[in-house]
Amino acid sequence: MRKILFPAVLLQCLLALPAAALSLAPEEFSASRQLACVLAEQSLGYLSEVEYGSRTHDVLDGFDEAERDNILSKALGYVDGLMFDIADDDALQVNDRLEQFVASRSCAEQGYQQATWQL
Repeated sequence: MRKILFPAVLLQCLLALPAAALSLAPEEFSASRQLACVLAEQSLGYLSEVEYGSRTHDVLDGFDEAERDNILSKALGYVDGLMFDIADDDALQVNDRLEQFVASRSCAEQGYQQATWQL
């Protein structure tokens, strides 16, 4: 399902943008990395809807609509790329790949690392 959803949303976002707007400024690139972490955590069920909305808003705050579309497109493309060579129906492998990404330096450096406490 995720393999189908991400490309469809990405394609829709890309088709809605002018071709010149597909390049990212450094700030947009950084925001797309942050948003990819948020999307991965949301896919894993780590975030409530309120947390997801708040973190997405925090990442996208200060960008205009076209920049937000670029950031979302790049973030969705990155998350979709993580799913390369994974079967659509292999939820265990999909979740494992997302968990590895969330635990990676890419997300940790952005301050979006999931922590788990056990007593």
